[in-house]
Amino acid sequence: MIEQIEISKLAKIVTGKTPPTKITEYFGGEYPFITPTDIPTFQEKHLPSTERSLSEKGKKYQKQLLIPKDSICYVAIGSTIGKMCKTYTDCFTNQQLHSLIPFKDKVNDDYLFYLLRTITPYIQLIGDGKGSGKPIINKTEFSKVKVYLAHNANEQCRIASILSNYDELIEINNQRIKLLEETARKLYKEWFVRMRFPGYKMAKLVKGIPKDWNVKPIGNVINYYIGGGWGNDKQDNQFKTPGFVIRGTDIPGVRIGNASQEVYRFHKASNMKSRQLIEGDMVFETAGGSEGQPLGRTCYITQELLDAYGDKVMAASFCKQVRTTSIPSLYLYYFLNYLYDTGMIETYQIQSTGISNYQFEPFLKFQQIILPTDVLMQNFHDKALLMQKQIALLGQQNTHLRQIRDRLLPRLISGKLEVKI
Repeated sequence: MIEQIEISKLAKIVTGKTPPTKITEYFGGEYPFITPTDIPTFQEKHLPSTERSLSEKGKKYQKQLLIPKDSICYVAIGSTIGKMCKTYTDCFTNQQLHSLIPFKDKVNDDYLFYLLRTITPYIQLIGDGKGSGKPIINKTEFSKVKVYLAHNANEQCRIASILSNYDELIEINNQRIKLLEETARKLYKEWFVRMRFPGYKMAKLVKGIPKDWNVKPIGNVINYYIGGGWGNDKQDNQFKTPGFVIRGTDIPGVRIGNASQEVYRFHKASNMKSRQLIEGDMVFETAGGSEGQPLGRTCYITQELLDAYGDKVMAASFCKQVRTTSIPSLYLYYFLNYLYDTGMIETYQIQSTGISNYQFEPFLKFQQIILPTDVLMQNFHDKALLMQKQIALLGQQNTHLRQIRDRLLPRLISGKLEVKI
């Protein structure tokens, strides 16, 4: 029997909040702090990671807003309403997310996750209908949304199991990607921060670095950079060259091999010619951002990633395309990552009218980069490149798995595809 029921009858709904970011002791602990930017647009079930976490003091600030394992986090505001994830451990969220803690005697938590995904277009329509400019669905409206339960408990478990198999394969690939990323970052730190590079015992240090290394402004090794573009959503005589666009919000996904094809627009031929990404380029976020998340996120472009897009690609308007021909590109890329991880990247960030902007020209002029020998940088680049290419290939595998899962999803949930118990 098909039953129509409000979401609030299937789960307790909680909306989170953000602790004051100036109080640093609230952050950096064991509890993941989920925000919309943490959730990939390509809908993984579980998050690979979060940008931030909360400490025990942060937990006390949140009081009763702890979200338990196997809950569902649902983005409720902005252009990405409907992005979702399941929690893999106890965590917290900000105020832009509604979290559903399923009543497990009423519904299978995985089944509810997939059921919500099928009605997301309807929820987005509700959010878009405000007339206030920014889509939003508040907790009260969200709680009253009705879903159809077309399956009994055994059928729910079976459907959830079929779809979860694909998500589990994706998660295994994500774990491999995470390990590859961590390995490359650790190798960079071991060689160029801790100074445990091959042959380090024989090196003579001058002012803390080997004698044959150099220190220069980073602008000396960034040979080409240009602001991205946005183009037009319709083709005409002026905007006639099609191509994908990588936004700041796409960078976390691109880093793990996802060729996000959400933004496909038409560009002036001259703009695409000067901005088309090639292997070895980087996309650097220079504007926008969000509270507590600094600008300067960067992704690296491999040929495998470009092949996955299948067409021309450029950076978006709030990003810079960065290229080096002076040094091996992955040495520069992991130096930028090191600046971000340590917080040093924030030195050149300014806040104005609610939008963060990055002072890229001063960054090029004043930010110093340590330059090891060419041989050592190339050695690191070659090792890291193998990892980057493997990440891109695993990302392509994930794309194919998602496509199969997403074709099955509506047919299983609607009952059009029979489930045999």
